[in-house]
Order: sequence, then C-alpha cells, then structure tokens
Amino acid sequence: MPTAKVLTLDGEIDFHLSPEVAASIRAIVANKPKRVVVDLSKVTYLDSSGLAVLIDGMQNTQEYGGEFSLAAMQENLRPIFEIACLDQVFKVFPDVECALAADAIAVRANGSRTAKNFAFSQN
Repeated sequence: MPTAKVLTLDGEIDFHLSPEVAASIRAIVANKPKRVVVDLSKVTYLDSSGLAVLIDGMQNTQEYGGEFSLAAMQENLRPIFEIACLDQVFKVFPDVECALAADAIAVRANGSRTAKNFAFSQN
C-alpha cells in the first residue's frame, strides 16, 4: 500500500471539470494509499458537483481504511464548506506539508512506529 498521494487541483472545480477530478481521485484511490491529500491552494471556485466529488473520494478512501484530507483551502472556499457543515466532516490542513506530516506527528505521539517523510504529486 502506497503511503501518501497528493492531488493538486487548479482553477474552477465545477460541473464541467468535476468528472475529470472524480476520475483522478478514483485512480488514486484504486491504489489504496494510506493517505490521500487534495491540494486546494490553486482552486478559485468549487460548486456542489465539486463538493460531491470530494465527499465521494473521502468515502471511498475511508472504505479501505485510508485517510482523506484537504490542504491549503483558499479563504473564499471556506464558506461553501461551512454552510454545508463539511468543515466538520473533512480533515482540513493549512498546507500539504502539514497534511502529510499529520501521520508522522501522530506516530511520534504514540511512539509505536517511526515517522516517515513522503510525498507524491499527480497533476
């Protein structure tokens, strides 16, 4: 099982682009990485179809025991997540590095494993 995969999204994630994003997430999830991080740093807009794709990706990742998180969310996207109470559902990190390090921090806290550095990007 791969350790982590990062999907960096760019621009407006709407009805027209959501199928492409969904296919990218499905391809990543098919490999069952321990952690899936979606980098939203370059996303300027997200509609309900984009939210649905992220929810689906999170659910599919959780089905096999993986962790799904969002990173570097732009301030203009936050209200979309808050209105739908999705800020309570998704793990949201300030940047990709923090999302990837979250496992390393948790591992150090319980002392059961050695922390690892990892990264993978898919555009």
